[in-house]
Amino acid sequence: MSSEPAPYVPKNVLITGAAGFIPSHVTNRLTKLYPNYRIVALDKLDYCSSLKNLEPSYSCPNFKFVKADITSADLINYLLVEEKIDTIMHFAAQTHVDNSFGNSFEFTINNIYGTHVLLEACKLTKSIKRFIHVSTDEVYGETDLETDIGNPEASQLLPTNPYSATKAGAEMLVMAYNRSYGLPTITTRGNNVYGPNQFPEKLIPKFIILAMKGERLPIHGDGTNVRSYLYSADVAEAFDVILHKGVIGHVYNIGTKKERAVLDVAADICKLFGKNAKEVIELVQDRPFNDQRYFLDDQKLKKLGWQERTTWEAGLKMTLDWYTKNPDWWGDITGALHPHPRISNIAPSHDEGCLLQLVKGSKKDLKFLIYGKTGWIGGLLGKICEEGGIAYEYGLGRLQDRSSLMQDMIRVKPTHVFNAAGVTGRPNVDWCESHKVETIRTNVAGTLTLADICREADILVMNFATGCIFEYDEKHPLGSGIGFKEEDKPNFTGSFYSKTKAMVEELLKEYNNVCTLRVRMPISSDLSNPRNFITKITRYDKVVNIPNSMTVLDELLPISIEMAKRNCRGIWNFTNPGVVSHNEILEMYRDYIDPKFKWHNFDLQEQAKVIVAPRSNNELDMTKLKNEFPELLSIKDSIIKYVFGPNKKT
Repeated sequence: MSSEPAPYVPKNVLITGAAGFIPSHVTNRLTKLYPNYRIVALDKLDYCSSLKNLEPSYSCPNFKFVKADITSADLINYLLVEEKIDTIMHFAAQTHVDNSFGNSFEFTINNIYGTHVLLEACKLTKSIKRFIHVSTDEVYGETDLETDIGNPEASQLLPTNPYSATKAGAEMLVMAYNRSYGLPTITTRGNNVYGPNQFPEKLIPKFIILAMKGERLPIHGDGTNVRSYLYSADVAEAFDVILHKGVIGHVYNIGTKKERAVLDVAADICKLFGKNAKEVIELVQDRPFNDQRYFLDDQKLKKLGWQERTTWEAGLKMTLDWYTKNPDWWGDITGALHPHPRISNIAPSHDEGCLLQLVKGSKKDLKFLIYGKTGWIGGLLGKICEEGGIAYEYGLGRLQDRSSLMQDMIRVKPTHVFNAAGVTGRPNVDWCESHKVETIRTNVAGTLTLADICREADILVMNFATGCIFEYDEKHPLGSGIGFKEEDKPNFTGSFYSKTKAMVEELLKEYNNVCTLRVRMPISSDLSNPRNFITKITRYDKVVNIPNSMTVLDELLPISIEMAKRNCRGIWNFTNPGVVSHNEILEMYRDYIDPKFKWHNFDLQEQAKVIVAPRSNNELDMTKLKNEFPELLSIKDSIIKYVFGPNKKT
């Protein structure tokens, strides 16, 4: 006796175009019903897609969103390997027929070339066990009005418009890769779909929204064109069945025998609104070519166990209810409601507002996103997280690139962001004097961009700033012990670096999601690191001898992590209490490390001859941090405990 083959069980599923109408319903269904599957949703967020469509999946641990274009071969190749993809459900495409008449090259690029990129990536990685290609009933061309026999899957493809031609062309590529390279492909061809979340360039949502606005319903030609309509939830179930039970190399129609003329669809919508169809319907110029009818044979899919569940009346009512409750889902859709919409009339979807829900909805366990991987502080933060068992990832985006930062947020879904990136100058801040634009881009524009995006996502930013924005003055004289407080206005602008840091600190006050940590002359136990303040001054021929507030990173960086956990915000002086002079540090260096070490001093006037920009010298008031962390050591005690003690020569 023969038995049915076991259902296919994927592990890592890539769904292209996932934020679009049909694929979002499929994505949300699979994410919810199959928690053991890892769902990677990919979308470039075109005008007709929205992250809002994926809201049900945000909080699911098996869901990940990637903003990308399928025409980017390098990215697709990387993604298949990095995410260990074994299954692809390829929905991404330009789909609106009206747009294809005036923008046909875009359809060729997206629908044919994009599919080719995916197929070639699958051929190279050799890891794909199922490639489900989503096509359309329009590839069959017109169905005779008199026949009651639908197009079976073996019918000839006779597309009649640029859209359906590109979908047929993509199908030919899929077929070729199946036969030439053994790629395990399955193709679907579906009737029209309607339901919640559909962009209103399509007939049913357009008519519903126009009726809600009290406007006329434009119908192409005479309105006798016949179409078959399936409710979105039923179609999502069909793809579920095809994913698990579909046979490699086969084509499956997703259709219904229940047909309706466009005039009848408009009349049914008018009826739901209590409007007189004859008074509301308006006949407008037809498309360049408008197929009269698409009719499918749906028996093959039904044999797999699928069937239509939602009646037209119930589906239309649920769709109308959704649009009534979500009238602003798509923002400004004026261009889409035009009788003959074009992509050029429709604003693209950027969906930054959805970042808040996408990231916020997924927050559970502590996870840090760190910027400044190649920097000193950023590198140390990663090591501290590893030692403390805290989940973290480094940011891949550049601070001044808003889009790339958004992708980091979506990819990592952090609870906190640590910004240790910035321009300090190599080998020192004098570099900033001759690279002012580069300094502004990172220290000002980049930091503000990061803070702004994190504010949208309700994420706390731990921003490592500088205390080198003050200098001793009459109210804070040298040696007085009176330090600058968090609320004091910066008074040092001697270097361009300090100017940018003072500027951005002032602006960041308007962001209640930022914790600014003023670091000064950082010190660590790694005496081989050229950025270590102690290492620097031991290598100078001469040093000034001025008491300053300084930061021992070994003690204070773990405190910054604790501050994140405590939800600390606002400005904090982030040094050890008290001051220490250059000579006092060098004396300790001599006593603990090198008994033969010698040094020479020079005054500020002499120093000015060998540096480009003046240096900041000051003492910061540490009352606020000391009250929060009473165990915090004074600067001299901290240097001995964390730096010279462990490095002492025996």
